[in-house]
Amino acid sequence: MNELKIGILGIQGDIEENINSTKESITNLNLKGTVISVRHPEEIKNLDGLILPGGESTVIGNLISLNGQIFQTIKNRISNGMPVMGTCAGLIMLSKKVYDKFIGQTKQQLLGVLDIVVERNAFGRQHNSFETNLKIPTLGPVPFKGVFIRAPIITNVQDNVDIMCSFDNKIVAVIQDHIIATSFHPELSLDTRIHELFVKKVIDFKKSYN
Repeated sequence: MNELKIGILGIQGDIEENINSTKESITNLNLKGTVISVRHPEEIKNLDGLILPGGESTVIGNLISLNGQIFQTIKNRISNGMPVMGTCAGLIMLSKKVYDKFIGQTKQQLLGVLDIVVERNAFGRQHNSFETNLKIPTLGPVPFKGVFIRAPIITNVQDNVDIMCSFDNKIVAVIQDHIIATSFHPELSLDTRIHELFVKKVIDFKKSYN
């Protein structure tokens, strides 16, 4: 198998942190690969997997919607099976519908490829950010440190979506086929297990067309 090529959407947010976590995950899995920041359709067309980082979802959505070609390229690649992971703002971007705890229904641009409904800022504003240990059975018995920063929650999932993790009776991580999405920031936890789970999906995808 050729080297993996994974992109981090380099518009805004935790770009470097995701690059570092993904590189470490590839090393931990004894694989070879390249991890790059991507901003152009041509770059995204050549990827084996894509991460939409945490940041400001409205800003990211507005910036990529200004370039309809990059927005459509991302959506097409995901629809055609390319693995994608979205954290915090990335989760919002992937969702079918989003509303805000404080302002209600939003009109922000969404990719609409993940069959969930999201509530933004569900835990409060920036000063309400927190860290907590999460039980994620998919990752094994060791708790995963969840870093929540102006975090959303998932309020509704379709039958084809698997709940990966809940906290305080609120859904905060899901998997839908080749899509992984978390309310928290695994790239800030110094724990690469979720990124490794994503890299394994990238491997399966790459094997499927090689």
